[in-house]
Amino acid sequence: MSSLEPARVRRVAVVGGTRIPFARSDGPYATASNQEMLTAALDGLAERYGLQEPGAVGEFVAGAVLKHSRDFNLARETLLGSVLDPRTPAYDIQQACGTGLQAVIAAANKIALGQTESAVAGGADTASDAPLGVNDRLRRILLQARRAKSAGDRLKALAAIRPGHLVPDIPRNAEPRTGLSMGEHAAVTARAWGITRRAQDELAAASHQRLAAAYERGFFQDLVIPFRGLARDQNLRPGSTPEKLAALKPVFGLDHPDPTMTAGNSTPLTDGAATVLLAGEEWAAARGLTPLAYLTAYETAAVDFVAGDVAGGEDGLLMAPAYAVPRMLERAGLGIEDFDLIEIHEAFASQVLATLAAWEKRGLAPVDRAKLNVAGSSLATGHPFAATGARIVATLAALLAERGGPGRGLISICAAGGQGVTAILERT
Repeated sequence: MSSLEPARVRRVAVVGGTRIPFARSDGPYATASNQEMLTAALDGLAERYGLQEPGAVGEFVAGAVLKHSRDFNLARETLLGSVLDPRTPAYDIQQACGTGLQAVIAAANKIALGQTESAVAGGADTASDAPLGVNDRLRRILLQARRAKSAGDRLKALAAIRPGHLVPDIPRNAEPRTGLSMGEHAAVTARAWGITRRAQDELAAASHQRLAAAYERGFFQDLVIPFRGLARDQNLRPGSTPEKLAALKPVFGLDHPDPTMTAGNSTPLTDGAATVLLAGEEWAAARGLTPLAYLTAYETAAVDFVAGDVAGGEDGLLMAPAYAVPRMLERAGLGIEDFDLIEIHEAFASQVLATLAAWEKRGLAPVDRAKLNVAGSSLATGHPFAATGARIVATLAALLAERGGPGRGLISICAAGGQGVTAILERT
């Protein structure tokens, strides 16, 4: 009887990434599907890194949060419509806003264990083309009609349809367990941690200014490809300042005095797609490709945002990274001070600031703001849910490579359902 020897764990290289510019919902990409956007990003990656030949990519992993029924096999259908070898396997993954990073982790695990030499991970989402579900009462009537044994019984079932049954079910940005939107949950957390309006507006303005500066110096030349007339992220406002943002009216937490969260310090609904190329070192070397960085650790966590310490801020909907990052750093033997760059997904400015405060409460050193989201983040780029993780991985890897020499970067992403996905990238 033979047995398989334990696999040697290999380093996983982030070779590069490609995304389309992110657009505000109901704008330039209003008629673009998840598949169309993801295909554009994937083809851009394939062209940039010469992935068209048979067998070039071992696997494609991607997902979307807002999916039509036609998107049930999104990754595979995207691949079949791309320039990649149609013999490349693909599968979907979904963990709300953590989808893109979880796709990277799933692909990285297979590379690390030698199950594949290379993989592409990514995600896409369109808030413009959100699926509209059949009203549940109408759905039940139609199912009853389908089960009918005679034409008479079928007509009897259909006769129960009323005008109100024709109103579609529209996706809501609300947690099923609480009925509160993500913004309302974030407002509760902001109050619990005493996050001020001024601090939120300052962080939001910095995100726009840093993203604008990165575009101006050509940083995104190898990361962003034009799509449907856009060459830059549409939400970018280079002239943003705390003073201008202070003029906006609050939109969340209006049931309490002195609400602080506005459209300016919250991420807008966005359409877009992003991809990342991952590989083993031998694969990259054989193709003359220099890794930007290496994925060395990752951690996920979840909080009880329904019955936990929500009012106290400990278990707010978007606070899972406050637990995931300390666990990951302890396992890696690192502290916040050991990182050169830190990327925190900016779902809301208040959520970023609450996370920073929670890390300090859990014994981590204060984050040097000069290291935080140095090329802007979601408040400026926008946030197509499943694409954000891939965007951040590719951006951070490129930033580390740009610095030259050894370096280390931290990724922290919060997600709906009270979850968080985090990772570490390194250059040696």
